[in-house]
Amino acid sequence: LHNTSDYRVLLMDEDHDRMYVGTQDYIVSLDLHNINREPLIIHWPVSQQRRDDCVLSGKDQNGECANFICLIQPWNRTHLYVCGTGAYHPICSYVNRGRKAEDYIFHLEPGKVESGKGKCSYDPKLNSVSSLINRELYAGVYIDFMGTDAAIFRTMGPQTAMRTDQYNSRWLNDPEFIHAQLIPDSSERNDDKLYFFFREKASDSGSSAVYSRIGRICLNDDGGHCCLVNKWSTFLKARLICSVPGPDGIETHFDELHVKNPVIYAVFSSSGSVFKGSAVCVYSMTDIRTVFNGPFAHKEGPNYQWMPFTGKIPYPRPGTCPGGTFTPSMRSTKDYPDEVINFMRNHPTMYNSVYPVHKRPLVVRTNVNYEFTTITVDQVDAADGRYEVLFLGTDRGTVQKVIVLPKDEMEREELILEEVEVFKVSQQLYVGSTLGITQVTLHRCDVYGEACADCCLARDPYCAWDGKACSRYSASSKRRSRRQDVRHGNPIRQCRGYNSNANRKTMETEQYGVEGSSTFLECQPKSPQATIKWVLQREGSDRKKEIKSDERILRTDQGLLLRSLQLADGGIYQCTATENNFKHALVRVHLRVLNNETVNLVLTHSGLPMASLQGVGSPGTSRAPNPQYKDLLQLLSQPEMGVINQYCEGYWQRPANIEKQNLNKQQKDKPVREQRKPRNRRNHHTSWPQLPLLANHCQ
Repeated sequence: LHNTSDYRVLLMDEDHDRMYVGTQDYIVSLDLHNINREPLIIHWPVSQQRRDDCVLSGKDQNGECANFICLIQPWNRTHLYVCGTGAYHPICSYVNRGRKAEDYIFHLEPGKVESGKGKCSYDPKLNSVSSLINRELYAGVYIDFMGTDAAIFRTMGPQTAMRTDQYNSRWLNDPEFIHAQLIPDSSERNDDKLYFFFREKASDSGSSAVYSRIGRICLNDDGGHCCLVNKWSTFLKARLICSVPGPDGIETHFDELHVKNPVIYAVFSSSGSVFKGSAVCVYSMTDIRTVFNGPFAHKEGPNYQWMPFTGKIPYPRPGTCPGGTFTPSMRSTKDYPDEVINFMRNHPTMYNSVYPVHKRPLVVRTNVNYEFTTITVDQVDAADGRYEVLFLGTDRGTVQKVIVLPKDEMEREELILEEVEVFKVSQQLYVGSTLGITQVTLHRCDVYGEACADCCLARDPYCAWDGKACSRYSASSKRRSRRQDVRHGNPIRQCRGYNSNANRKTMETEQYGVEGSSTFLECQPKSPQATIKWVLQREGSDRKKEIKSDERILRTDQGLLLRSLQLADGGIYQCTATENNFKHALVRVHLRVLNNETVNLVLTHSGLPMASLQGVGSPGTSRAPNPQYKDLLQLLSQPEMGVINQYCEGYWQRPANIEKQNLNKQQKDKPVREQRKPRNRRNHHTSWPQLPLLANHCQ
């Protein structure tokens, strides 16, 4: 869509095979199977009068004074309930989506626009979360124009409208809402609780720390009788810990929370100025419930510090749902004694924190130029069990596909299967951002190659080798040649009888370099976990010597950079990947290093003035080569040097007008040729004048 942004509100509708997207002034219905098909679009802007009033109040005309969609929830089989910021005047309405996918109905119901206060924040930069349960809307929003009154609301439906205690920092202290999720506690529906995930400022005076929180309320909460009237009487919250223990016992905490459903996977980032990074932590609902059933936080003592409450806890226990497993005789929170309600009001926080499984993060990233921002987890059935695959969105527009495997009871092994630049490039992953919506296939088995070993080493539970190529794994497949080993990734055992083909597919190339210049030998393994080793077999020798980095040789993730080439550098370079004790050659490059005499001979034959040879490094010199040689090397990389003579002879026979046309074409197509040149790269330490192409000297 043109003239719109903020593609962040997504709702999946598998019954209609549609995905609904909320953005600035638009609601879009996309085909789940192919989001590039013609979408169904609703244009829902605010009136010009409302926009003008918003601008007069001091808000930005483009970034704030529009209708930013903040809520899309299923209302019934045929309708959606939608809300938008309404240019700092929240509004809600109903969308008719039809009864069946074939209906292609998608429009706002006329005359059904209503207030969105308590359902959507005024400011589009303040995140809102919501959950529509039994036609009752639960939402974490900011309710006022200034963005100072944050609350968890219940609106609509037959029950009493409810909210958190207003301007009470013990309950909510400048929160940023992340997610809301209904999680049943037991088979008794009266025990059902709605969990809110948010981050907020620490309530300690003078502290600038931000804490990640998990809060909960009972769905059948009606508030108190005399105290906390129309306010939650079962609201409790606890801190979520995601930290890395250091060698000195000090823990580094990740406190910026992003979340996914139970088993609860949450993405965190660090908030400090010294340590920057992000992490994924996993929490069990058993641990969460244990914390909510534990001691309450209470301030006491000479320093008025947080302590566990050791006094008498009233009955029923604060936070217990009425009519549930432990309170079958109480039908409403209005039946609770006043001491329970008063205790709840003053003690909404639990003393203990919730720690992740194994007391440490599942995935950690530090010293990288990105942070995790969101997470989706998919459970995949593979040949050797069920695995959770994590799709981690980053703030640089990529999605990392990660699997974490158990090594033993305490240790885990993290494998990055793939990283996709989602905005550059049939189960699908849908990614929304301020830029747009993109669709990513969960399994891209072809990127692992055709060899059995490469497919097995990938350890991707979506993929298996089928006897010919790496393809989508299907548990129902009867093919005896299918090979997959996610847990161990052992191609020696899995690909027995097929490994002999691994080295047959080694890519063999020939490259030329000029003495004193630089060249790059490319080798990129398909697996990020592979260890690369380079060996050199010199001309006329059977011995192979391992290559290590020094002042002339630089090993990179993409290959080998050789600087200030010497004649002795010529030979056969082999790049070998090792993973799980399995070795196979990836690339074999025959490097031929030309000395200056050979270069002079070629240039003399072509008519190029010898003066242009100045600056070419002779053996043992470190002076940078002339840029002219990049064109020379392109010609020398041909199998026979006689190609140069053929080229020049053809050039001499062409008419002058054709020569002029081709010269213009060469200059026009130069950027294209630059991309197609062989990988002979060099470092230009000195700025040299640009010389004409070799073709211009075939005269």
